[in-house]
Amino acid sequence: MPETNALLRILDANLDRAREGLRIIEEWCRFGLNDEDYTAQLKHLRQTIARWHTPDIRAARDTPGDLGTGLTHTQESVRHSLGDVLQVNLARTQEALRVLEEYGKLYSQEMAAACKQMRYQLYTLDSQLMGDFLTAMDVGTRRMEQLARSRTYLVTSPVPDLLGVVESALKGGIAIVQYREKSADDHTRLKTAQQIRALCHQYGALFIVNDRVDIAAAAEADGVHLGQQDLPMAAARKILGSRKIVGRSTTNPQELQRALDEGADYIGVGPVHETPTKPGKSAAGNDYVRYAAAHATMPWFTIGGLNADNLGPTLAAGATRVAVVRALMEASDPSAIARSLVEQTQQ
Repeated sequence: MPETNALLRILDANLDRAREGLRIIEEWCRFGLNDEDYTAQLKHLRQTIARWHTPDIRAARDTPGDLGTGLTHTQESVRHSLGDVLQVNLARTQEALRVLEEYGKLYSQEMAAACKQMRYQLYTLDSQLMGDFLTAMDVGTRRMEQLARSRTYLVTSPVPDLLGVVESALKGGIAIVQYREKSADDHTRLKTAQQIRALCHQYGALFIVNDRVDIAAAAEADGVHLGQQDLPMAAARKILGSRKIVGRSTTNPQELQRALDEGADYIGVGPVHETPTKPGKSAAGNDYVRYAAAHATMPWFTIGGLNADNLGPTLAAGATRVAVVRALMEASDPSAIARSLVEQTQQ
């Protein structure tokens, strides 16, 4: 029956996907980390999945007739770091196991239950492996690996309970926080920057300071974010050193190219929509997002009037990372909004 054949093809594709993803991770644990425990765990998971890959499932395979073999995305052709390779394949395997769990219920309850348990095991292994991977690196490399893995970015604005909002967003999974303050005195800025940095590091997030390289240095931030009219990147690196992150705002292809030429570690792409955060700045729209998806070779974050409800078209245009301001700073439940952003950018 057509439905049965389609089910078997779905199982076949995702059994292959899970096995391939696990093998990529296993190879690094074996040859890169020389870690016997991780290698054994991953090999066991891979062999367990292989036992479910039976001849009747394989027989349903129709590679020439599979529409998915001709589909690709620009992000699939680029890996920014070794950590990115590991994280992408951990996520890929988890997704495949989820598919096997759901469709497996129509094929074998035992298979569905086994895939569910393996998915939970992989969640734990994900946290342990990536934590150990980052710990093994020097601080500068660790920052860059963490940047490459990050998908969500909060830019602060002045609110009565700034630290409370930031902590709530961090609890929801925000990966980077940028402290942006245009009017406070420098003593207040430094103190607040130090407090936010402590929160970020408590929750395993990166901390960036907007514009002010001196405040970033004094607060021991992970880096600085520069606008088009701020210091040249070479000057910022001279002050901060080579192990800090330096990002740059861009609003058009010419600015993107300059950021590439000066070696920005990441860029902002936007504003996608007009926003009061940048008064008088016209929207760059999703056309610029599509351009960035095709040309940016460093991590890039879409920004500008984005929130959990309107992010879909921007993701469809090729974005995989998002930076927000009001969507979190003015939210009644920043944790819930942060979780939604994390979920959408990981799909």
